Amino acid sequence: MVEGQVAAGYEAVRDAFDDVLRVQGGPGAAVAAWHDGRWVVDLVGGGWTPQSLVMPYSVSKPFAALPALVLVDRGALDLDAPMQRYWPEFAASATVRQVLSHQSGIIGLDRPAPTDVFYDWNDACVRLASQEPLWTPGTAHGECALFYGHLAGEPVHRVDGRPVGVFMREEVTDPLGIAFWFGLPAALHARAVDLVGFDAIPLSSDRSELCARAVGNPPGAFDPAVVNAPRWRSAEIPAVNGFGTARGIATMYVELVAGRIVSPGLLAEMATPQSTGVDRVFGHDGSWGLGVAVDGDGFGMGGTGGHYGGWSAVGGYAFAFVTGLMGGHDRGETIEAALRDVIGAPAL
Repeated sequence: MVEGQVAAGYEAVRDAFDDVLRVQGGPGAAVAAWHDGRWVVDLVGGGWTPQSLVMPYSVSKPFAALPALVLVDRGALDLDAPMQRYWPEFAASATVRQVLSHQSGIIGLDRPAPTDVFYDWNDACVRLASQEPLWTPGTAHGECALFYGHLAGEPVHRVDGRPVGVFMREEVTDPLGIAFWFGLPAALHARAVDLVGFDAIPLSSDRSELCARAVGNPPGAFDPAVVNAPRWRSAEIPAVNGFGTARGIATMYVELVAGRIVSPGLLAEMATPQSTGVDRVFGHDGSWGLGVAVDGDGFGMGGTGGHYGGWSAVGGYAFAFVTGLMGGHDRGETIEAALRDVIGAPAL
């Protein structure tokens, strides 16, 4: 059953969402879209309510970059300063800009680490600080799948004193009414939905050695017994474990484009490719801005399991889709295609 609202003329988007729910069955999903100054789609289904919170994996990464970007706007961080200015122990000769755009050469941890590292920010940062880059920073890019939020967040912690999740909540999400958290408060755990269907995620043996290391060390990030547990939900692992609603994710992009999070000049830089080419970790062509993936349509970020949030500059809309069933991105793409048809934007 689908609940929520669509604006007049957007009924085809509701139909597409209903079809996705019917085909995927079981676990719920949510979709939200903002266009022309208003919410035109805000739907949940499959037993979810508008208050249901989901962990959308890497859709979290743009949120993880926001605290650093806010401090850049305030002059407390310099994009082109070496990381060592703010984090003296950091071994790689990378700049803040290169870290935010996945150019640092640090894609994870070389030495095997236990799952408990996810729950100890300081331990993870000590390990990351000692990592040697896999390439000369600034000469290539590769997504730091599990620890991007630590790389982007520790300079914030050193300069401001607050953990990155607290900074984001106090400076960005709470003031703007954005439903998204790192370190989900215990009072909100009852709203968090379990993710299921992890057998749809490729096994380590199906990945390149570098990719397997980037996503599998420490183990547990794709284990339902780990990620659906209270300890994981309470931790700050900002590369992957944000918790929010589809509307909350889309709201961030609306507020970002409206200039209420960072300045227009910094937004333009954020949405400009900083590095283009083959991702050394995942092997696909693409471009990274500052915390976001960038293409000819706009900017945003997808997450393992089929989640997505972003801004279409061509279509002039914010869009987010999240789901409880791990799988491909075809579901969100189908719904977004229906939205583009209504708006009259060219197909992606």
